[in-house]
Amino acid sequence: MTENEKAKSYWKENIRYVFILMLIWFLVSFGAGILFKDFLNSIKIGGFKLGFWFAQQGSMYVFVVLIFVYVYLMNRLDKKYGYDE
Repeated sequence: MTENEKAKSYWKENIRYVFILMLIWFLVSFGAGILFKDFLNSIKIGGFKLGFWFAQQGSMYVFVVLIFVYVYLMNRLDKKYGYDE
């Protein structure tokens, strides 16, 4: 595999990870906070409706977790293609 092919494969896999993680965040923030709000509001956690919780705090927590997942995935990807330090 040439260096150019290696870089293209690396970038393609990186974009795929970003797309999947952003899709998860979209589903949690927009889906759980707005689209599925009525269904989730029938569930209560700590006295708060779950739809309200996702709209106010849940999407931020998921975003922070996704940052750590992205770092983990990129470290693995760097090692796979030999770009690690």
